[in-house]
Amino acid sequence: MTENVETRLREALRTEADTIAVTADPWPRFTRTEAGHRRARRIRTGAIAAFLAAAVAIQTNLIPLPGWVPGIAVASSPSPLADGPARGALAADRAWTDGLLRQVADLQNPGEWWRVTDRNNIRIVYADDIPGRRIALLFVPLRMGLFTDATLVWFSGPPGAEPEQMQQGGNEPADTPVAIWMESDPTNGGAAVVIGPAGSSVTINGFSGYSSTGVVESHQLSSSVGTGIGVTSLPPTDLIGGPALTARVTNGDTLIYEGPVYGGWSGSDTDRQEPTDEMLTAAVRDTRGAVIDRDVLTRFIDHALRDSRLSAQGVTIRVRWCGTVNDKPATLFTIQPTDGGVIAYAMHGDLTSWRTDLRLLLPADGAEQRPIAWRMRAEGGDTRTDRVNLVAPPGAVTAAITAGDGTRTPVALDPSGFGSTTIPPSMPATVTASTADGTPFISTPVPAFETNSGGLPGTSRNTRITD
Repeated sequence: MTENVETRLREALRTEADTIAVTADPWPRFTRTEAGHRRARRIRTGAIAAFLAAAVAIQTNLIPLPGWVPGIAVASSPSPLADGPARGALAADRAWTDGLLRQVADLQNPGEWWRVTDRNNIRIVYADDIPGRRIALLFVPLRMGLFTDATLVWFSGPPGAEPEQMQQGGNEPADTPVAIWMESDPTNGGAAVVIGPAGSSVTINGFSGYSSTGVVESHQLSSSVGTGIGVTSLPPTDLIGGPALTARVTNGDTLIYEGPVYGGWSGSDTDRQEPTDEMLTAAVRDTRGAVIDRDVLTRFIDHALRDSRLSAQGVTIRVRWCGTVNDKPATLFTIQPTDGGVIAYAMHGDLTSWRTDLRLLLPADGAEQRPIAWRMRAEGGDTRTDRVNLVAPPGAVTAAITAGDGTRTPVALDPSGFGSTTIPPSMPATVTASTADGTPFISTPVPAFETNSGGLPGTSRNTRITD
C-alpha cells in the first residue's frame, strides 16, 4: 500500500514538473553577448586609433597627401621678392636652374617635416655669381600634413658651381620684404647680398666708427637703383663678430628696410685684446654704489666690446654705477673710443646669464654730466614693463622723469644716485637732474624699447639721442 502511494506520488510530481517552464542557464548567453560587445569595442578603439595614427602620419608627412587635397595656410605665402621675373645673370640659364630645382630638399626641424609640395611651383628669385661665390635664392612651397606654407631658401657654392655643388643653406619667411645673405672670414674676406622687391634701390654701408657727435659713421660699399639687388665684396677684417654692415632699401620715398646685414662669420677671437686689470681698476675708480664682482664686470664689458665691434685697445671705460637689479648684480658703464662718441651700457645678471637693458650712443661733449635712464623688460622674458631705472650724475640731489604728455614725476635718489619709477611703456619721456641749488644737468631722452638688437648701438633711433 505504501509503495503504491509512493509510486503514484512520484509520477504526479514528475508530471507536474514537466508542466513548469524552466529558464535556461543565462551564463552562456551572457558570455556570447559580452564577446560581441568586446569585439565592437575593439573595432571602435581600433578605428579611433587608426584615425589618430593616420592623422599623425598625415600631419608629420609619413603619409603624403595628394597635391589636390586643399591645405590650411599657416602663414602669408605670397612673396614680394618672387613677384616678376627671376633676377641675376644665371636666371636665364635654363639648364642650370632646372638642375638647381632638383637639389631642393624637404625641410626638417625638431618635430616638423615640411615637404616640397610641387617642384613645378618652385621659383628662382635670384641667381648669380658674386665675388668668390655662386648664390641663388629660391621661393619654395611647402606642406606639413594639412598645413601649407612657403619659404625662401638660400643656396651657395664655389665660383662656377654646378647645380650639384650648390649647398642648401638658411631660409627666411616667404613674406619677408628683404632677404639678406653674408659670408666672411678674417683671412679671405667674403661677400654680402641684399635683395629687395623688384624696382627698389639698395645701398650697403660699412662701419667706420662712432663720431664724437654721437652718430655711427659709415662708408658706402655698394649702391643700386631700380634693380632691387645690392652686392658687395668684403675685405678681411679683425672686427670681433665680422663685418659690421648696414643696408637701406627704398622704393621711391618709401623706406622698406634699414638695418643690419647679418650672416655667417667664421673667424676666431682668441687673439683679440681684452680689458687688462689696469684698465678695469681705472674704470671703477670713481664708481658709485655697491662693489661688483670683478669677473661679472669683466664679462659685461667683454660683451659690450663685442656688441659695439670695439677692441679694448684704444677705448676708455668708465663704470658710473653698480648695484642690484632684480636681485642680480647690475651696472651702468660707458665705452668711448679715442676721439669718438660715448656708448652707455646698462646690464644685470651673473656669469652664466645676463641681459643688456640699455645701449645708447651719446655725443662726447657733456656725456659724463647726463642723467641716464633705461626701461625694463620682465625678468626672463621680453614683456615690456612700465618700470624705468635711472642714474644721475655726481652732484645731483634731485631727478625727475617728464613724460611726453607733460606729466613730471620726481624720482627719489639713493646715495649712489640711483632711482626708479614707472611710466607707460610706449610713452616718450626725458630724464632730468639738478644740484642742490637747482642747477640743472643736461637732460637726456629715455630711449624706447629696442625692437631689433642685431645692429650696432647708434644705428637705430632707439639707441642714439642725436637725430
